[in-house]
Amino acid sequence: MNISLVIPSYNEAESLPELTSWIDRVCNANKLTYELIFVDDGSTDESWEVIEKLKKQYPTIRAVQFRRNYGKSAALYVGFELTRGNVVITMDADLQDSPDEIPELYRMITEDKYDLVSGWKGKRKDPLGKTLPSKFFNFTARVVSGIKLHDFNCGLKAYRSKVVKSIEVYGEMHRYIPILAKRAGFKRIAEKVVEHYPRKYGVSKFGWERMIKGYIDLITVTFMTKFGRRPMYIFGGIGSLMFLTGGIIALYLIIDKLLLQGAGEVYRAVTDQPLFYLALTAIIIGVQLFIAGFLGEMINRTGPDRTK
Repeated sequence: MNISLVIPSYNEAESLPELTSWIDRVCNANKLTYELIFVDDGSTDESWEVIEKLKKQYPTIRAVQFRRNYGKSAALYVGFELTRGNVVITMDADLQDSPDEIPELYRMITEDKYDLVSGWKGKRKDPLGKTLPSKFFNFTARVVSGIKLHDFNCGLKAYRSKVVKSIEVYGEMHRYIPILAKRAGFKRIAEKVVEHYPRKYGVSKFGWERMIKGYIDLITVTFMTKFGRRPMYIFGGIGSLMFLTGGIIALYLIIDKLLLQGAGEVYRAVTDQPLFYLALTAIIIGVQLFIAGFLGEMINRTGPDRTK
């Protein structure tokens, strides 16, 4: 099978028939064999009933229904597990992503030998309330990850099958699949300018809270990428720095007191100085961080999935 299309859907009943027909038309015209995997993410409208009807009309459709809304990352994770095609393509169910991009995305994976191709909505048909935060978010993700993509959050992406079988997507991590793929050793990552259409039915399902969750997950994926296998590098490094800083300050206060005392000058007791307690706190926290890094190393080295 050439392509597995994974499409998460949440309350998109109106767009599903048109999207399915469009995908089928494009794939047949380009002689591409495909399967269409819908993941109904706990929709409260008639989405599942629509999918059931489409399954009778299109035998290439497979579908999963969640009992409640778990989020796009969970839907993609389940969809990835079910894929059987050589190339996996994801897109949103709201008709803002164009199925006409499928043949070229497939070609870039199979002929240009990319591991992952991410869509770039060069001209977004969204209000400023979505585009401006998105630009700032993508800039931050580029700086932190070192991956030069303009649009991490574009739902239209193509993957070599091995990529989606090698990563775990959870939380809001669907935005950072390129980072997860790079961490897993898939470094041939490209992007393609894709057509973006205004929403035809319904309303957007995403609010401002996704930006907060997105940045928290960016910190998580950055930490896991750089220090997941060697936690001592971060905890031990910061802990050692705090321990040394606190120790140097405490030693300075003690020597300063002894010198003043020896010279017969007025001096303050070390324990009467607030700076001493700040130094003592830094020493204690530094020791705790160092121990945390050491324990992390011990756990990592004895873990069943440790890479040898």
